[in-house]
Amino acid sequence: MKKFYITTTLPYVNAEAHLGFTLEIVQADVIARYFRQQGYEVFFNTGVDEHGLKVFRKTQKEDLEPQVYCDIYAKRYKALKQVLNLSYNSFIRTTDPHHIKAAQEFWRRCDKNRDIYKKNYKVKYCVGCELEKTESELVRGKCPIHPEQEPEIIEEENYFFRYAKYQDKLLELYQKNPQFVLPESRLNEIKKFTERGLKDFSISRLKEKMSWGIPVPGDDKHVIAVWFDALVNYISCLGWPDDPKRFNDFWPGLQVAGKDNLRQQSSMWQSMLISAGLPTSKQVFIHGFVTSGGQKMSKSLGNVIDPFELVKKYGTDPVRYFLLREIPPAEDGDFTYEKFEQRYNSDLAKGLGNLVARVITMAKNYKIPTLAKATAGKQNPKIKKETDKAQKDYKKALKEFKFNEALIAIWGLISFCDKYIEKERPWENKNQKVINDLLFAISNIAQLLQPFLPETSEKIFGQLKTRKSRPLFPRI
Repeated sequence: MKKFYITTTLPYVNAEAHLGFTLEIVQADVIARYFRQQGYEVFFNTGVDEHGLKVFRKTQKEDLEPQVYCDIYAKRYKALKQVLNLSYNSFIRTTDPHHIKAAQEFWRRCDKNRDIYKKNYKVKYCVGCELEKTESELVRGKCPIHPEQEPEIIEEENYFFRYAKYQDKLLELYQKNPQFVLPESRLNEIKKFTERGLKDFSISRLKEKMSWGIPVPGDDKHVIAVWFDALVNYISCLGWPDDPKRFNDFWPGLQVAGKDNLRQQSSMWQSMLISAGLPTSKQVFIHGFVTSGGQKMSKSLGNVIDPFELVKKYGTDPVRYFLLREIPPAEDGDFTYEKFEQRYNSDLAKGLGNLVARVITMAKNYKIPTLAKATAGKQNPKIKKETDKAQKDYKKALKEFKFNEALIAIWGLISFCDKYIEKERPWENKNQKVINDLLFAISNIAQLLQPFLPETSEKIFGQLKTRKSRPLFPRI
């Protein structure tokens, strides 16, 4: 069986899950489900990042032992699986004993390649990004991603990774693999960043100042910095280095990440892999942010949307649908309750739900017993043509991770079916052939919906077997 590996980034456990990470993990879930449909054995990884300065400070603020704090928050992130109906089969924590062992072995391999050295340095540091910041990266003296935080001055002796050494190799990687980073605009962005020159980055912290981290091999005075530690999860989850068969079966794979992770995922991590003598990732897909009322979500602005509350109010599939249909896959997109309810009513209740209810009701009234019998004969060429077109457009869109366009293709078929009903008016002449055609189309719609709205897809297939028809999406 063909293998496919996909992973999200790991959110820090210093805060609750938000709609931005919800978007990322739902996008990854669609891809994982789609590849399973195509007959692949899929390894789908996610998890939580439990180390770093901002996590450590949060544990102090809440007066909890770091491991106790992380256990609480890891459980909350794990709860997303049921709430969002996710299909991942790996949930890694960077405090897992195997991950700790893998991160230390990864360190040793880079060190063996003479890519790790120690020096004193002084730098401006964004705790929100957990990254050093040059003056050119700051806007009016602050990180543009975390403008509410003042950059801190770090002055100490740390271990560094020879990032600059890999400038040419990274440029060669991007040149040889024009779809290594998607969308193309992000590939061009990381190319320009690399061409400007790379600077070695710190990969440790003094334990006396920040004790919460994985010990540096051979030096108890330091802990591994969060970016060096956490990125290794992408391979430690596959059993590396103890399970070479599973690692070689699935790696390299696809990474899904937000635009604020572009440098870390498509450049820093890739240079580290080369240093450790391992294959680079297969592909990196970069998505945008979810804003609220045109503003980036933040607790200070009071506009953070809780995915648990959203699902509780509207249901899992409506939340999945809005994020995948309304938010441009690789750009920022805006969430408002007004937009959400408009999409829900027009596309789900009035569009999909109404079509399924009408056709299933007519099928029961005309005593069409099973879907198999209804679709056994030849379909109307127009129905077959529209169905084939929807499938073709859908597959093309998903190949490019254009989730919204894949859904547009499905809703195009839904719209055609509505027009077909109005034209043929089967309730007047009890035309069983027309109902058969519509059942065929709906069965295809349900199949196409499976990666996106798995619960809805299952309900439609249940109704196609002449189960009692209930509204899929009542109006709100």
